[in-house]
Amino acid sequence: MTKNEKNDLYFVCSLIEFIGRYTKNRNHDVVKQIGKKELLRQLDAASVNHCLTFEEVADDLVEFSEIKTGTFDSVGQCKYKVPSETAIGKVYRDLIIDVKKDGEKLVDVLHEVFTSFISDEISNFNSSAYYENPSYLMHSYLAGYMLD
Repeated sequence: MTKNEKNDLYFVCSLIEFIGRYTKNRNHDVVKQIGKKELLRQLDAASVNHCLTFEEVADDLVEFSEIKTGTFDSVGQCKYKVPSETAIGKVYRDLIIDVKKDGEKLVDVLHEVFTSFISDEISNFNSSAYYENPSYLMHSYLAGYMLD
């Protein structure tokens, strides 16, 4: 994966986290609502969208994807310092890169990771999942549950 592809993936993962917080939806619901076709378009447009704010890109994407306001408030439920959208975007980017196999489409892996059990674990800012060792997250994801 090239440096530009990693940056584009990072932007899209951070954008998904931003939209989840902005619309009070779980990330897996945001990704399902956006759909693979639009996620692929967002990955392709990320190099251009980097110069825009998350708010600008999110407003357009929320409207286009018809994402309604939900009730999940990962930030409001947090007892500790809330990690930034970009910090969480990096966690997802690294996990996606770690689990992607040769020949797999990036958008398919992105969709799979965000719609798996680990998305709720990463979004629980009262747990340690989002700042765990990337290798631990990868092995937990591959096992299908959080390892002890």
